Amino acid sequence: MAKKAKRGGQGTPATVALEAAGVEFDVHAYEHDPAASSYGEEAARVLGVDAGRVLKTLLAEVDGALVVAVVPVAGQLDLKALAAAVGGKHAAMADPAAAERSTGYVRGGISPLGQRRRLRTVVDGSALDHPTVFVSAGRRGLEVELDPRQLVALTTAVVAAVGRAYAT
Repeated sequence: MAKKAKRGGQGTPATVALEAAGVEFDVHAYEHDPAASSYGEEAARVLGVDAGRVLKTLLAEVDGALVVAVVPVAGQLDLKALAAAVGGKHAAMADPAAAERSTGYVRGGISPLGQRRRLRTVVDGSALDHPTVFVSAGRRGLEVELDPRQLVALTTAVVAAVGRAYAT
C-alpha cells in the first residue's frame, strides 16, 4: 500500500538536493515487490497515478558520453531522438553497472536528482503537460512528486520529444 511520507527520515541524495534547492515536493513510499517486472509501472500502479506522470530515469551513451533521459514509464526511450537532442549522432543504452557507478544509485532507484556526477539530462516534453510528475527519490519504493518545470531547472535539462509509445 502506498503512503505519503513526511520529509526527514527519507534522506536520499535526491531529497537532500530538493531540500537544499528549496523546491516544494512530496515523498511517496510504497512496499516494493522484488518480483515486479517494471519498477516504474509498479510505482504508477501502487500509487494510483497515471503512468504518463510517472517518469523513469534511463542512462544512455551518446557518442561515448553518458546522458540521462527522463521519460514516462508508459513508453520507451527513442535513442535516435535522444542523440539529436544533445547534438550527437549515435546513442545506445548504457551498461547498468556504469549507470550505477556514475549516478550513485542502484538500478530501479536511479533518480535524475542528486546524482554523484552531474550528467547532461534530457526530459521528455510530455512531462510539462502535467502539474506534477513522479520520479525516483533514489531508492526502489520511494518516489518524489514535484513540478516538472522544477525538475527541468534542477537538472539543467534539455526538453525534447525523446519518449515514444511502446510498439504494438
